[in-house]
Amino acid sequence: MSPSRTRTAQSMPASTPGSAREKLIAAAIATVRYKGFSATSVDEICQGAGVTKGAFFHHFASKEALAVAAAGAWTDIAEQRIFTLPDWTRIPDPLDRLMGHIDFRLSMLDGPAEDFTCFVGTMVQESYNSSDPIRAACDASIRAYALRLAENIQQAIDTHRIAEGVTAFSLAYHIQAVLQGAFILAKANGHPVIARDSVMHLQRYVIMLFTQK
Repeated sequence: MSPSRTRTAQSMPASTPGSAREKLIAAAIATVRYKGFSATSVDEICQGAGVTKGAFFHHFASKEALAVAAAGAWTDIAEQRIFTLPDWTRIPDPLDRLMGHIDFRLSMLDGPAEDFTCFVGTMVQESYNSSDPIRAACDASIRAYALRLAENIQQAIDTHRIAEGVTAFSLAYHIQAVLQGAFILAKANGHPVIARDSVMHLQRYVIMLFTQK
């Protein structure tokens, strides 16, 4: 990634609205998405949040405890930004709505990777074998996304034909797997173009599932 894109939680304004706890969570999410969990220090998080180290330890016993709380907050962020506010959520036909969801995720793949990659997906890649609390919190967040999306997929299955053996939950997890893989490709390539291609293949695949005769 070029130096012009360098950005950590240190560049976040100290006037970010919310309590000290909320600021710490926001700073942790921003910094981990950019640097990764292991490379992110408590001092950086505090500086990004504009709070003291004493305030950090007032709210969280450790960086691990903050990571677990931030994973829960990430689930709430996804609920608002992906499943509540976007226009795709108001498309009447459930299959069109599902395709609208994928279109929306495709539209997010733009700019530097830290702006669109998944916080819990980034964190669990480093921590799955070193911190069971973080692994479990990330798993819960990813599962919550899949369950939420599966609600719409089930409506599409009930309304339209789908290939035999496909369940709403398994397809929701597959969509999540493609997205997480696309994020990794974007990081490795330094550009979202390959990631966008992957999501466009996902679009074609889902259409084929629902047009099986």
